Amino acid sequence: MQFASIEQARTFLAQNPDIEMIELFILDANGVPRGKLLHREELMAVYESGRPLPSTILGLTLNGDDVENSGLVWDVGDIDCRAYPLEDSLVRLPWRQIPTAAVQVSMHPSEGMPATIADPRHLLVKVIDALKAEGYHPVMACELEFYLLDQKRDHQGRPQPALDSDGGRPRGTQVYGLRELEQIEPFLADLYSACKAQGIPARTAISEYAPGQVEITLEHGDALLAMDQAVRYKRLVKGVAHKHGMQACFMAKPFDHLAGTGMHMHVSLADAQGNNLYASDDKAGTPLLRQSVAGMLKHLLDSLLLFCPNANSYRRFQANSYAPLAPTWGVDNRTVSMRVPGGPANSRHIEHRICGADANPYLAAAAILASVHSGIRQQLDPGAPVEGNGYAQAKELLPTEWLASLKALEASEWAREAFGEAFLGVYLAVKRAEYRQFMAEVGEQDWRWYLTQA
Repeated sequence: MQFASIEQARTFLAQNPDIEMIELFILDANGVPRGKLLHREELMAVYESGRPLPSTILGLTLNGDDVENSGLVWDVGDIDCRAYPLEDSLVRLPWRQIPTAAVQVSMHPSEGMPATIADPRHLLVKVIDALKAEGYHPVMACELEFYLLDQKRDHQGRPQPALDSDGGRPRGTQVYGLRELEQIEPFLADLYSACKAQGIPARTAISEYAPGQVEITLEHGDALLAMDQAVRYKRLVKGVAHKHGMQACFMAKPFDHLAGTGMHMHVSLADAQGNNLYASDDKAGTPLLRQSVAGMLKHLLDSLLLFCPNANSYRRFQANSYAPLAPTWGVDNRTVSMRVPGGPANSRHIEHRICGADANPYLAAAAILASVHSGIRQQLDPGAPVEGNGYAQAKELLPTEWLASLKALEASEWAREAFGEAFLGVYLAVKRAEYRQFMAEVGEQDWRWYLTQA
């Protein structure tokens, strides 16, 4: 684990004399940024000797509740664990009223114990290091979809698409619509400007398959750096949207009648010189690519909870919705789970289409790369690629239920070996606590279905 040098903090403060506050954050297993708001004069000490954070900060539910059997609460007295800044993570937050910067931290391998075992970025580093030890350097990129919603609910108290710049509200589905992008131009202008300022390589913008749904692609690169950028990008999108009176929503299925939001993960392997090891004139790729696909397919169920971590995640899986339902692969085919896009030979890679936009990028990437590594080590064969409608040809469907994926991860010997007992112990404790909380809550759907009929 490489942390930032003190010189980075000195240089930043010298170049940004107006900065008053520093938002220090760490990403928990649910992908929620948690931390503290510091004053400018506190920053140097963070770079010199780290910042103590309670062990419980990496063992919380999505709603911020302690999970008593995580091993990070009473067993260790909620001990302070030291976290240090990540390289090049100190950036301005241009949407804040008070001049504010943010710095991302991660637990120190030894000083951060016991919380280090639950730090999702550490897990990804572990998986990447195992691949690099055998000469494989993973390259990745994220495609994140999101909805732009109005901060005000509709007359029924439900979320609704944000107003266009002309004051209207988008209603119909205009996938790839240019007018739809033009209507959010003020937001996009600030978003691209903020991405440039933070060094996030945001590229193509697309109007997606529902009113107010947008996708902006991020450029591929070193896998760890790409996931760092994805994490910061999500925070940036939310911040810029809020500045424009909107709410950026990365929920997997915010509306029952509209498209879900996914996080497509693009992956390839390079050698130490950066040459693409998947490169091939054959669109189905090299033997290494096919072994990688086979590993992804074999371990898909075992790692599904890391791709689809919440109850709502499974509402996204519907037939003919471009959200894949089965362990299938194909060449330039969007009806399968693992797609090998077309294009020049040196651009050959795999597009993993399972993850919801609510997934933690670090954990999703760790599961994908661990599956790839397993497929290569065992020299697995994915079988023939699917041609035509992958939904119609699926022989086996993924479970579309939260508890089933939780149990699959819990029972997986492969996951225990790939991720370690310590990490899984904390993560599964958190997810089981969330499952119990979710199932115990009585709400509108219960009343609508059962109040008069049961």
